[in-house]
Amino acid sequence: MTSKPLVAVLSGAGISTDSGIPDYRGPNGLWRRDPEAEKLVTYEYYMGDPEIRRRSWLMRRDSRALGAEPNAAHRAVAELERAGVPVRVITQNVDGLHQLAGLSARKVLELHGTAREYVCTGCHVRGPMEDALGRVAGGEDDPPCLACGGILKSATVMFGERLDPEVLGQAVAISKACQVFVAVGSSLQVQPAAGLAGVAADHGARLVVVNAEPTPYDEVADEVVREPIGTALPALLRRVAAEGG
Repeated sequence: MTSKPLVAVLSGAGISTDSGIPDYRGPNGLWRRDPEAEKLVTYEYYMGDPEIRRRSWLMRRDSRALGAEPNAAHRAVAELERAGVPVRVITQNVDGLHQLAGLSARKVLELHGTAREYVCTGCHVRGPMEDALGRVAGGEDDPPCLACGGILKSATVMFGERLDPEVLGQAVAISKACQVFVAVGSSLQVQPAAGLAGVAADHGARLVVVNAEPTPYDEVADEVVREPIGTALPALLRRVAAEGG
């Protein structure tokens, strides 16, 4: 009896578009439509300008992300775990949909943090984003930290902030150790996340790219899938599970 291969899934914005969350860099992405919106998630602007913070809280309040539900692609990854295949998710997303789909939280590495919590930039206390948004709904347009009075922000990695080195280190280790690396819904253009595909390929993993647009790693991939993610990923992971059994 052969042991099942370790499958690493790197997920980008494209895996969540079927859940109603728009991507950022695609043809209709947020940054292309509204370059000013990028300031709302840039650390320097956010910390230095109360008006930017007020607009950021309104954006969070109006965002559909916290109300989004996992789609077939998220569920397929969770089903792979339930099938007994060792799986780890490295996600560029901040929506928490992999965990909502049933994947064990300890098996999800959130490279860019989570939009489901807030964090204080002063004392680093964290809490549910719903609590902060409740204060915004109650009339606080830039709610300060209740513990120290500091500036609150989403527990996401903003432009100008470093990724958590521990999380990134774990992601690199998984990329080196896995036998199958599936990059799904990612442009593979944002470093260092994009480079994980190359790390996996260099260490002998079978690299599969599932994305609507071409990526810089298509040439080194063992398989490139251009079909819609909601149907392509479940089919691919069923095949992976069968082959690894």
